[in-house]
Amino acid sequence: MTEDAFRDICLAFPGAQKGASYGKPSFLVNNKFFTRLRRQDASAVLMDVHIDEREMLMEAEPATFPITSHYKDYPAVLARIESLHPGSLRNFLERRWRKIAPKALVKAGLSTPE
Repeated sequence: MTEDAFRDICLAFPGAQKGASYGKPSFLVNNKFFTRLRRQDASAVLMDVHIDEREMLMEAEPATFPITSHYKDYPAVLARIESLHPGSLRNFLERRWRKIAPKALVKAGLSTPE
């Protein structure tokens, strides 16, 4: 997946917009962190991934799902966009979107973009 494809998928979610989080270019929903692309390794920061799930992902696909010491204690996983399937990205982002989007949008069923 390219950076453009990553951006397009992120912005296809209702309410998603470009912004900043901790001084880094990010995508926000409802003024809350949605995801961002780490420029240093072209990895997406994907939130709301339980540590057990992250460990499984890292074991199954270590080239796609690395970890850094910064994220080891958070329910998050890094995913290199070069090898991440677009459908997988949508699934991870939908989970996060459902948690932070305005409840009216979630209730209306406006979620995963095609």
